Amino acid sequence: MSYLEYNLASVPVGFRKILALNWPIIFLLTAISGVGFVMLYSVSGGVIERWSQPQMQRFFIGMIGLLVVAMVPIWFWRNMSFLAYSIAVLFLVAVEFVGVAGMGAQRWLDLGFIRLQPSEIMKIGLVLVLAAYYDWLPLERTSRPLWVLFPIILILIPVFLVLRQPDLGTALLLIMGGGAIMFLAGVHWAYFATVIGSSFGVIVVVFQSRDTAWQLLKNYQYTRIDTFLDPDRDPLGAGYHITQAKIALGSGGWTGRGFMQGTQSQLNFLPEKHTDFIFTTLSEEFGFIGSISLLGLYTLVVVFCITSAFGNKDRFSALLTLGIGITFFLFFAVNIAMVTGLAPVVGVPLPLVSYGGSAMLIILLGFGLMQSAHVHRPRPKQK
Repeated sequence: MSYLEYNLASVPVGFRKILALNWPIIFLLTAISGVGFVMLYSVSGGVIERWSQPQMQRFFIGMIGLLVVAMVPIWFWRNMSFLAYSIAVLFLVAVEFVGVAGMGAQRWLDLGFIRLQPSEIMKIGLVLVLAAYYDWLPLERTSRPLWVLFPIILILIPVFLVLRQPDLGTALLLIMGGGAIMFLAGVHWAYFATVIGSSFGVIVVVFQSRDTAWQLLKNYQYTRIDTFLDPDRDPLGAGYHITQAKIALGSGGWTGRGFMQGTQSQLNFLPEKHTDFIFTTLSEEFGFIGSISLLGLYTLVVVFCITSAFGNKDRFSALLTLGIGITFFLFFAVNIAMVTGLAPVVGVPLPLVSYGGSAMLIILLGFGLMQSAHVHRPRPKQK
């Protein structure tokens, strides 16, 4: 590989960039998406046109987008970071006025050829703008209060807009992802200790506001918290989702019931089986071995992101790569915690496996940015 990249000057630049891609990550993303295609085929009852085929088409388009983004020099994306963030904010504002409602929430923009979920764009836009901000900011100013306030504002603007949709899960992902980048950029730990300590007070206030004129959360969000704390209080109502999910998880055993043999999903006991709860279908049909294998693929993606970040010489590329890896980690960690009863159900899909166009396309474009940083990092000089 090094010989092809550094010593064959006659090789076209575009081809050399393709060789320089972080191919293990591309193979891992393809493998994870392949698991998604198989599971969507299963939960559709063997009808490939229903969910699996559209997902394959989106993956193909997303991979083309990944390669296009990867070929563009990383400095271009750094210069475009604030514009990308601003466009994502405008899309979120547009949702307020012309957004499409569904399942009790108004989260989508109907562009005709696709239903776009702007909050998905913001997950990457926020990573991009925070990485650019800390690349611009001198290290000695990183923990000064005034310079800490600005990224907090950048995080809170989309969080506020997303909460109005309402979408608590995405809002929490934005907070956690943005906070992680601030920490990695070198913001002093005392700020985070203060926030974590204050969050306990916020939780108390949130519960005290229930059934008052100044109630802070929607009724269904309080119901989700109640269900998380005691899912057996209403097993046929609010607790139905998580109860059926646990049955599916437990019935899979070590090796599972077999492909398309899961009773919970095939008999439609499992709700949202093609989106938020698709991991439980995998666990039922392929058991502990199948579940841990998928987790292994996810973990390897994060590990390769960290490895690539350590190889980047500039601050922007390193923070961007780590930010993409953290966002990806939060996606699958929160979803799996949610469907296994370790966290409240907040409507976070399983990345590249759950059915959904916006999420898959944005994730792949995000990894395109990571690949751009990897491809265009400084290379050893030819000897």
